[in-house]
Amino acid sequence: IPQIGGMYMGDRSRKQTLVDYGFRLPSAIDNRPLKFDEFMERMNQLVLVSATPGEFERTESNRVVEQIVRPTGIVDPEIEVRPTANQIDDLMNEIRATTDQGERTLVTTLTKKMAEDLTNYLIEHGVKVRYLHSDIDTLERIQIIRELRLGEYDVLVGVNLLREGLDMPEVSLVAILDADKEGFLRGETSLIQTIGRAARNTAGRVLMYGDKETEAMRSAISETDRRRAIQVAYNERHQITPTTIVKGVAEEGNLLAIEDKAPSRRRRRQEDEFDGPDELEKTIVQMEEEMHEAAEDLRFEQAARLRDEVRELRRDLEAMKAGA
Repeated sequence: IPQIGGMYMGDRSRKQTLVDYGFRLPSAIDNRPLKFDEFMERMNQLVLVSATPGEFERTESNRVVEQIVRPTGIVDPEIEVRPTANQIDDLMNEIRATTDQGERTLVTTLTKKMAEDLTNYLIEHGVKVRYLHSDIDTLERIQIIRELRLGEYDVLVGVNLLREGLDMPEVSLVAILDADKEGFLRGETSLIQTIGRAARNTAGRVLMYGDKETEAMRSAISETDRRRAIQVAYNERHQITPTTIVKGVAEEGNLLAIEDKAPSRRRRRQEDEFDGPDELEKTIVQMEEEMHEAAEDLRFEQAARLRDEVRELRRDLEAMKAGA
């Protein structure tokens, strides 16, 4: 759904720049994708399918069918909220306990810098850990996840590595640092997807570190508890004993959604010459639109990267204006 709404704005933004600088005729804008309202007007019957339906899907659908029950009987993980005081020491203890059980841990942070620092700290304390970040190409990412499953290391740290499509039955602990920091990386949808990474193991647990409960946290916990209750009732009714998924490493297919491997927009622009503040401001506006589209489309890591690039370009803009 977000992609349908974003096609028109993305096309318009790209072509408007070309028209403004004389590379295309104004008539080029007329050849465009449908706007969201125009698309919906042409839809007679529409079936929306999503593991994490958004506000539009929930409010506009007149019939909702939920697919919650798992044939394996595994219930959604238990969630515990813990204070941020001494959170790293507490996390270390939990990692060691999980490793002693022969299971793996995933840790998600808010920033790349935080993920790097945490990885270095864990390495210094003898933890077998790897850091997954956006600069690693797809094949290497697949290899890193394969090594985690094989037990060559026990912990994987990243910013947005815990999204949909990441399926590792060996993982029984998911830790969410700064869970109370509101934003698209800690929104309800993102939290539910992150929690789901521990729902492949019967011993699955989720630790949220935060000093308060945000509305997103409460909603995610409430929804997880609701799904958990449905699965427990189903298991009791049909006498099902939950069983951890057994999945050979060689069978791993959709390990991780392929990321945009294009180089950073900012790095490419560093080689460009801006004619002046006006051109730079237009670039910033365009990047902000791309950031919001990425966030709406649940491409949170790309949105975070664009956010950081916009901040740096704004600093460049201020310096440019100050020197004018």
